[in-house]
Amino acid sequence: MNPTTLDAAELREIFLAVAEPNAVRALALTVSLVLVAVVLWLVRRRGLREEYTPIWMGVAFALVVVSIRLDWLHVIARAIGAWTLSSVIFFLGEVFLVAVCLSYAVRLSQADVHIKNLAQEIALLRTRMDSLDDG
Repeated sequence: MNPTTLDAAELREIFLAVAEPNAVRALALTVSLVLVAVVLWLVRRRGLREEYTPIWMGVAFALVVVSIRLDWLHVIARAIGAWTLSSVIFFLGEVFLVAVCLSYAVRLSQADVHIKNLAQEIALLRTRMDSLDDG
């Protein structure tokens, strides 16, 4: 066997052992702080409803913490078997987007039931008004 040949586990450890440049850390921290500012600005201008604020503030603060402690991403990467930190970030982003989609699906289902009930009540009221007008 060639001594320069690496197996997959060794190659994965090399990928995960590479230190992040300070520029990456600074960019991640800047983007996460901008997200905090945007969420607060949207809440202040009433562009974001109060019921969604805790979710987005939680995401923004989690990004700030992860930007400061990038080593936590290494722990998550090792736990889920990822090769790079970017794949962990994309995976967590997809999980968040699926959760948001599920939340919207539940809200749409509830709204559909409310709309159906309102339409039925309006139909009953119109029928009652028509019977009063005829009688």
